[in-house]
Amino acid sequence: MSNVLQLSSVSVVRGRKTLLDSIDWQVRDGERWVILGPNGAGKTTLLHLAAARLHPTRGTVDILDETLGKVDVFELRPRIGLSSAALATQIPEHEKVLNVVVTAAYGVTGRWNEAYEKDDERRAFRLLNEWGMGPLLGRVFASLSEGERKRVQIARALMTDPELLLLDEPGAGLDLAGREELVHRLAELAADDAAPALVLVTHHLEEVPPGFTHAMLLREGGIVAAGPIEATLTQENLSRTFGMELDVVSRGGRYTATAKDGAGSANAGAKAGAAQSGAPASS
Repeated sequence: MSNVLQLSSVSVVRGRKTLLDSIDWQVRDGERWVILGPNGAGKTTLLHLAAARLHPTRGTVDILDETLGKVDVFELRPRIGLSSAALATQIPEHEKVLNVVVTAAYGVTGRWNEAYEKDDERRAFRLLNEWGMGPLLGRVFASLSEGERKRVQIARALMTDPELLLLDEPGAGLDLAGREELVHRLAELAADDAAPALVLVTHHLEEVPPGFTHAMLLREGGIVAAGPIEATLTQENLSRTFGMELDVVSRGGRYTATAKDGAGSANAGAKAGAAQSGAPASS
């Protein structure tokens, strides 16, 4: 399998704060990655690099055989599907659902005077149907429930038939039923051999869909562990990542984690573990 994404010794620094520190990471064609970590771990920063929406302070980022800094990102970005809360805020308040998806063909978030082909509208309609949103294509995006909006955003991310699909916390704000519906649909996408390489960011272990192949655990800008999912999402690794002694259960490809009885903060142990794995200790 060929590399879809490769980060080599990548760091992102803003002022005195290091958001990512010496990250080495490869995503190959056909892989399905989940990135987990607490708030402030650097997950979204990492995804912005992968989406060609941020350049590293140090190191090299190669995306789809192109190197950031040596490629026109406006030509590269249509090859990358992205769903994120930040992108959703750019959608005009009264935009219709069909237009939210079809405008991805031009890389814009609001329909104006662009001329779209019938094939574009048919593809948008088909994607909305696949994600259970066909009956709502004429609705205003702002009138949808949070779960419905998330599904529309994923349909939009798939509109350009991307070679890399990036999902930034797609389960955020969903209730239990909405989360389970989303996880089920993402599991179906992961099982589709024709689907692009996939990277999902979350800080909830319960949101990891069955069928994902790899995982990366981040803490304070550094990698705690990364690799095949079953070897990575272990009790030890997750406890170090979240700074708390956890009980981790895996069943049917789904994971849950709860604090061990009587366990308090294990930040000191997490720092030591992170240091051993090359992750930075907190200040």
